[in-house]
Amino acid sequence: MNIQLDYNNITLQTISPSWLPDNIKASVLRLDLLHPDVSGNKWFKLRYNLEAAFAQGKTRILTFGGAYSNHIAATAAACRLAGIACTGVIRGERPSVLSHTLQEASLKGMELHFISREAYRLKNETDWNALYPDAYIVPEGGNNALGAKGCEEILSLVNDTSFTHIACAVGTGTTLAGLINSAALHQEIRGYVVLKGAAYLEEEILSLLAPSPLPHWQLLHEHHGGGYAKVSPTLREFIRLFYEETHIPLDIVYTGKLLMGFRQDVMDGRYPAGSDVLLIHTGGLQGNPPTGSVI
Repeated sequence: MNIQLDYNNITLQTISPSWLPDNIKASVLRLDLLHPDVSGNKWFKLRYNLEAAFAQGKTRILTFGGAYSNHIAATAAACRLAGIACTGVIRGERPSVLSHTLQEASLKGMELHFISREAYRLKNETDWNALYPDAYIVPEGGNNALGAKGCEEILSLVNDTSFTHIACAVGTGTTLAGLINSAALHQEIRGYVVLKGAAYLEEEILSLLAPSPLPHWQLLHEHHGGGYAKVSPTLREFIRLFYEETHIPLDIVYTGKLLMGFRQDVMDGRYPAGSDVLLIHTGGLQGNPPTGSVI
């Protein structure tokens, strides 16, 4: 595998929006700047999976996602860069008009395999290796031990243990597990869950964690805004105002809810005076309509 991504594109940006008090510091790790197509946490979850595929002599990546999946988009782009074929198993029947995400994935060479929502719920019971014997299978969202291993490298881009708190949005929990495994013991890790009714996430994250001792971590379930990909006018307005104040674009599924949840927790006193917070921008801007940048 020969993919060279320039980590120097990633920046650490201090923010001071109007709602942040003077006694709390906050910075955003701009993983969204890594690459136009394989941005955010997606590359870190894919990197070691791609290496494993090549090491096993596989000639195809097979993975899973919905019509607007950031993971599907990033996998298609990464496989094109790596020179390996890829198939996306897509939730739902094939529509008459593909979403922007699926159009881009197809243009980058991904084969799209549509299955019903019922079949998708049972996807882990399907013998995909029998259907695609040449394929290395990456779980939905890159959610496996190799995905978490890649995410352990995120904090090395900062190389600063002065942060008291590290926060990121949580979908599968893979990125959060990597952050927990690599953070200093004195740092608190907070995961802002973007799915409704996702109590199962704690068990999945625990399965990806290294042996103790580990830093304190917690999942915050009250900031999903109605459920996965549910977008309110309040969220859109927050994203717009945040961009005006910081020039940082946020996505509507993950980072918008992370930062809006962080603001609420600051206002509610859940970050004590003297906190120095690192917020992980996990990308996902391709999912924003219509340009994938600013709402």
